[in-house]
Amino acid sequence: INLIPLAGIIALIFVFIKNSSVSKKEVGNAKMAKIAKNIADGAMAFLKAEYRVLAVFVIAVAVLLSIANSGKADSSPLIALSFVVGAFASAFAGFLGMKVATKANTRTTNAARTSLAQALNVAFTGGSVMGLSVVGLGVLGLGGLFIFYSSHFDSMDVTLNVLSGFSLGASSIALFARVGGGIYTKAADVGADLVGKVEAGIPEDHPLNPATIADNVGDNVGDVAGMGADLFESYVGAIIGSMVLGWAIFGELAYVTLPLYIAGAGIIVSIIGTFMVSAKEGSSPQKALNIGEFGSSGIMVIVMYFLITNTVETNAMGIFYATLIGLAAGLGI
Repeated sequence: INLIPLAGIIALIFVFIKNSSVSKKEVGNAKMAKIAKNIADGAMAFLKAEYRVLAVFVIAVAVLLSIANSGKADSSPLIALSFVVGAFASAFAGFLGMKVATKANTRTTNAARTSLAQALNVAFTGGSVMGLSVVGLGVLGLGGLFIFYSSHFDSMDVTLNVLSGFSLGASSIALFARVGGGIYTKAADVGADLVGKVEAGIPEDHPLNPATIADNVGDNVGDVAGMGADLFESYVGAIIGSMVLGWAIFGELAYVTLPLYIAGAGIIVSIIGTFMVSAKEGSSPQKALNIGEFGSSGIMVIVMYFLITNTVETNAMGIFYATLIGLAAGLGI
């Protein structure tokens, strides 16, 4: 169980390496660099303003949670700690994703001037930072808190109740980041269309349309930071939900830790999968992405089989078939 947070640390190290890789790519000419800086500055300004408000909200709710759970036999004021850590991890995942996205945007454009394969490489590397930030922070936060609470509380019921605050914190940030970022995105998009195309007759992405910058800022805050927080909430919610069900149905520790083992193993397999994505000049980028997706999924099937059959005793194959159905549904969608 102590190795689970290690998987999260490995993901964050990989994030750091990929972020450095994107930063070293050529930005492009002076005009491209100026436009990219305007978009990055606008996106970060929005995020800072949003997070200042959310920080007040998180502190206020944490205090209320601590008071509400004091003196309860099946819970603890430490649920406030879970809430704060979950909120911070969700916000941080969105921040990391947007930081690299605003770097990768112009570098992808510059790479596309000469090579499709290079452009895919830069874009995919930037995207992998967002994905691995989400899973890395999720597994590190959940795994670390679970180990701490397991040693602190004698009851698994209390441990899981307190741990659920992590998912609540992630959900609260996702709500504001996704909705707030989405509203900004649509407002900027419609503004660029109305003022530019309708009133002035300027195309939406024309250099003479100043709303283009706001439109692109909106895409970053809504589709990267907002989406990152949303994915984080779904990811940790699914893990905690599986842990709670494992304890409620079987009442054994192995069924509680199994979702964490699968999540930790999934990080390693996902990192392996990123090396499978490589497009040759003139080939289909979609085909390259499919190779990485289906290749890593195939490896994950084998890993899940050995993890499940060696961790649990009762109904191991039933759980394995359930994970297969879930994996197939995800790929199908």
